[in-house]
Amino acid sequence: MEEVHGLGLAKSIGVSNFSCKKLENLLTLTKIPPAVNQVEMNPLWRQEKLKEFCKGKGIVITAYSTLGARETLSGPNRVMESQVLKEIAIARGKTIAQVCRRWVYEQGVTLLVKSFNEERMKENLDIFEWELSKEDLKKIDEIPQSRGLSGDFFVSDDGPFKSLAELWDGEL
Repeated sequence: MEEVHGLGLAKSIGVSNFSCKKLENLLTLTKIPPAVNQVEMNPLWRQEKLKEFCKGKGIVITAYSTLGARETLSGPNRVMESQVLKEIAIARGKTIAQVCRRWVYEQGVTLLVKSFNEERMKENLDIFEWELSKEDLKKIDEIPQSRGLSGDFFVSDDGPFKSLAELWDGEL
């Protein structure tokens, strides 16, 4: 990718799902640091350590799964089912999705949204003219952390990652 960048065929280089340890290792091997690290981030998976690490290295975080994720289509979505987030949404006259996306935005993180529904697209834009209160943020900080996607499908005795701890470098 550095060669592609050097040829002017890419403006920036980015990575996805890199932990602090993987980023630190990458930074020792490359001339061009990644501009962005795209990772799962939402009120139930806040990524505080990674956020601070990236900020210190000038790497922008882009959040995906801002509304949570499910390992399977039949599994629960702990973000959208969070009673704390539901109470904040009701008090603010917003949806849980808007609360989640506003929270990500207030973290200084860029975020990805996906919708083909016109009403949801409008809802996605309605996160800018209001703020979460200090009380809201305190309640969110008290929600137990839970990764939406464990990454089991990346773990294999024959692959580079033999366990989830190895895949996520202990940042479970």
